[in-house]
Parts: sequence; structure tokens; C-alpha cells
Amino acid sequence: MTANSHPHSEPGCRAVSEVLSRVGDKWTVLIVKSLQAADEDGRRFNDLKRDIGGISQQMLTRTLRSLERDGMVARTVHPTVPPQVEYRLTDLGNSLAVPVMALADWTFENMELIHANRSAYDELANAA
Repeated sequence: MTANSHPHSEPGCRAVSEVLSRVGDKWTVLIVKSLQAADEDGRRFNDLKRDIGGISQQMLTRTLRSLERDGMVARTVHPTVPPQVEYRLTDLGNSLAVPVMALADWTFENMELIHANRSAYDELANAA
């Protein structure tokens, strides 16, 4: 490994930051979670939009395109009228689903404790 490709070098840090900004984005996490739960045929756009509360059509489109560009999502257009488009995780996307699901599970397991800690912190901050 050369100095320029080491993850702790400046170019390496930029590369890691770029990828983490994509895979750590809340919409990416929710899309990967939704697609991971789908069968092998994938999910249609409107199914994803319904499953992911609060995401706009524009943000869903933008995030799916980025994930497709990165090779994590495959897009299939079926020749119907109107055309039906389905999305599914690729092998790379499925490998991302493993840590994403672990992070989601951790969040649900610790959500009450996090909220309690926030409340205690806010009370102390407001008292000061």
C-alpha cells in the first residue's frame, strides 16, 4: 500500500469520507433497510417511498441514483405501459446491509436510554 492509498493519509481520508457520507446518510440507511427486507425481485419506487416515511420524491430519486452509481443498487425497467421500475440491492449493497442493520438494531435497543440521557443533560444545562 502506498502512502497515498493508506486510509490515514490525506487522500485516503478524503476517499473514506466520501464513501461514508454516502453510506452513512440517513436516507441511504433507510433505503438499504427497505430493500434488504424486499424479496429478490426488489421494490418499486412508490413502495420505497411509502415504506420510508418523510422522504421526498426528489430525495428518493437522488439517493437511488447515487446508490446505483456506486454499484449498491440495481435498477430494472420492465417494458410495460407505463414502465415499471424496480430496485434491488446488489451483492455490494447486501454487504452494506449487514452493518446498516446492526446500526439500526443498536439504535432501537438504545433509543430509550439515549432519550433519557438527553433529558438529563438538558435539565442540567437549563439549571446552570
